[in-house]
Amino acid sequence: MKQYNANNIKNIAIVGHGGSGKTTLAEALLYSTGAADRLGTIADGTTVCDYDPEEIKRKASVSMAAASFEYKGCKVNLLDAPGLFDFVGGMSEAIRAADSVIVTISGKSGLTTGGKKAYRMAKKQGKARMIYVGKLDRESSDFYKVLEQLKTEFGPSICPLVVPFVEDHKVQCYIDLVDMKAFRYENGKATEVEMPQSEHRIDGLITAISEAVAETDDDLFEKYFSGEKFTQDELLRGIRKGVRLGDITPVFCGSSTELDGIDVVLKGIQMLLPNALEAAIETAFDAEGNEVGVSCDEDKDLVAYVFKTVADPFVGKLSFVKVISGKLSPESAPKNSETGEVEKMGKLLFLHGKKQEDTKLIPAGDIGAVTKLAANTGDTLYEGAQVTLQKADFPQPCYSMAVLPVNKGDESKISQGIKRLLEEDLTLGYSHNHETHQRIISGLGEQHLDVVVSKLKSKFGVDVTLEPPMVAYRETIRKKVKVEGKHKKQSGGHGQFGHVWIEFEPCDSDELVFEEKVFGGAVPKGYFPAVEKGLKEAMVKGVVAGYPMVGLKATLVDGSYHPVDSSEMSFKMAASLAYKAGIPQASPVLLEPIGNLKVTVPDEHTGDMMGELNKRRGRVMGMNPSEEEDGMTVIEAEVPMSEMADFATVVRQMTQGSGSFTFVFERYEQLPGQLEGKVIEEAKKLFADE
Repeated sequence: MKQYNANNIKNIAIVGHGGSGKTTLAEALLYSTGAADRLGTIADGTTVCDYDPEEIKRKASVSMAAASFEYKGCKVNLLDAPGLFDFVGGMSEAIRAADSVIVTISGKSGLTTGGKKAYRMAKKQGKARMIYVGKLDRESSDFYKVLEQLKTEFGPSICPLVVPFVEDHKVQCYIDLVDMKAFRYENGKATEVEMPQSEHRIDGLITAISEAVAETDDDLFEKYFSGEKFTQDELLRGIRKGVRLGDITPVFCGSSTELDGIDVVLKGIQMLLPNALEAAIETAFDAEGNEVGVSCDEDKDLVAYVFKTVADPFVGKLSFVKVISGKLSPESAPKNSETGEVEKMGKLLFLHGKKQEDTKLIPAGDIGAVTKLAANTGDTLYEGAQVTLQKADFPQPCYSMAVLPVNKGDESKISQGIKRLLEEDLTLGYSHNHETHQRIISGLGEQHLDVVVSKLKSKFGVDVTLEPPMVAYRETIRKKVKVEGKHKKQSGGHGQFGHVWIEFEPCDSDELVFEEKVFGGAVPKGYFPAVEKGLKEAMVKGVVAGYPMVGLKATLVDGSYHPVDSSEMSFKMAASLAYKAGIPQASPVLLEPIGNLKVTVPDEHTGDMMGELNKRRGRVMGMNPSEEEDGMTVIEAEVPMSEMADFATVVRQMTQGSGSFTFVFERYEQLPGQLEGKVIEEAKKLFADE
């Protein structure tokens, strides 16, 4: 592919709900422009953008893919983003790197949660937006119903430029409202036909377009309200300006599988969506943290953003890069603003699905990839003055499972494999719980972690299973006791003698609070640290279920010693014996971790969610309207962590994917007595090998 400059490059993310036709639209665009030699299908696993074995198996995108095509002197980089909620990180990557966004809506399913989320994310980031309503070849599709949904949800910015003429529940032709021409499609070929008789509806749509255009320019506003009609050039100029400003969202329609309307979509991309030069100036921060703008200019210093990373065990790391200014070449030696280190360039590539094309240059405004960079997703590469570009927002992992090796001795291979996957997926989390001795992998849902398990096997050759993680409980006491601990052992030579009286009582501390009130030298000061150390070591295991002890104050009040047989070890042992004798008498109880939950749900689901939280022993602390989204309510509650294992799945099912939540550890509280038996049984299994 030849080199293009920024005013002839368009970077477009295709986003939407899972199953709304994103990958199929990308395939139709690539095939129609000759960038793909055949029209692949998801069912056959032959599309350009869904090439990963996981995607072919699942018949759905699980990661973002890049491909490009040439059209009328312009290079268009397509970023095909996954629509399933478990893989929303791919949508964050795509929208961050794109200058424009096409939101796909199924004419059959209508406007769903994924489409709403994608549109709002694009709007929040100031990206130009276009909507494509597809699948109009399906019998149950209804374009005009979808159009009403779009207007209701997104307001007067919705501006249909192509509409279908439907008779007997079937699209007879498509009407281009700018050119005022009608086309019928057969085998992907358009034939102009006579305009159908639907004047009332068409006139209303043209009036809406004219009103939207009038709002974009003072001169056009005056002309419209003086009663004059716009010329075609004025309409296009006004729509293009409105799209760039975010005031107009053009709506196109068709059928990607039949190639109906794809030629008009291409025309819309070429004429209406901004090129890389016209896109908004990137916001960045200089070395002092001051906000600066970075414009798309080949002649300025290099600034590039790493927006995606792919970890391959054979090829190594592949970094997707958008060059904001300057030029990226094999001779470039940019610094990484995160590490301060100079990055060594590998091979420079243009990507076309799984195919890679070598290039000697990635200019400002273009998207490509670099092999073997040390940089990670979100890093800024620069030459000259230091700048750091704004990073994409990724959702925090909210669904956790324990990772177990199928084969013993694979623990290190698991950690290495997950470490590589963490580089390419910033919505994953991984930790080692030293109390429960479990490795915990966290993601956005069941499918997300299922893909991780598959990738660990296919990419890194390690088999794992997942199970719900165990909860790290604590133990404490509820009353004060005074006990004796005496360690006495006589053998040949020196014996062992340590004798203490210790008062144990509850306190408000995670660590042992140790004091001494020994009078008359009954226990020499030199042995106080040994007593404290003995208690700290004993507190690692409680007496109820074996969980660590917290909230304990120990006061050494008396004891005795032997001038020959006493030693630090003897007093450590005596303290441990006092602990084992005293804690069972001090009303020991189990404590469970409590988390602070903030769950955002649509207003109509607040009652259902309150009921769900009650079932999970949650305490609702308050409810407030969401500040970020209209029609949403934020419920704040305190919920035991043991009740939250499947909460991510329940929230998604209850709200059809529109709900979200954060959950962070708050404190420990006493576990209800009727639940202790089950926890003790689980603890026996957990600590069986110790």
